[in-house]
Amino acid sequence: MTSVTTKIPYKSLTRLITTLKPTPPIAFCCSLSTAAETRTQKLERIADELLDLTKLERYDYSILFRHKMGLNRYGPALSGPTSPGAAATGSTSAEAKAAVEKTVFDVKLEKFDASAKIKIIKEVRTFTDLGLKEAKDLVEKVPIVVKKGVTKEEADSIVQKLKELGATVVLE
Repeated sequence: MTSVTTKIPYKSLTRLITTLKPTPPIAFCCSLSTAAETRTQKLERIADELLDLTKLERYDYSILFRHKMGLNRYGPALSGPTSPGAAATGSTSAEAKAAVEKTVFDVKLEKFDASAKIKIIKEVRTFTDLGLKEAKDLVEKVPIVVKKGVTKEEADSIVQKLKELGATVVLE
């Protein structure tokens, strides 16, 4: 496929494109399409014709194709309201997400009685599988999350056991 190309400035090309009548996205003057041509053959023919284009022709074609698809250099065309009220509806969706019930919780040890420190360390060891030294270091760093990503039932049982021992525990 031989053709003569000229460099068309971008603004001139977009003016030209907007004044053209709508045509199918891929239309070449040299192509012959028959009714018997299968979809695969048609796609192969189009791919071959695109590969025969020069670099400048491919660039012009890409601009034309994006324009026909409804895209511009700033991204896809917006669909929906573009008024300031649209931003207000976004805040209500954030509130709706916050209203969704949590299924995963973190158990945070806020404080505890000094007299119950040993019992609390032993209890922390039972549900964290930590060694004695690690559990002691963890309990001494109060306030700290002692168990992350637990279900509601498991978190409630941990909170109940720690509260019985004299600790202040919170679910996050």
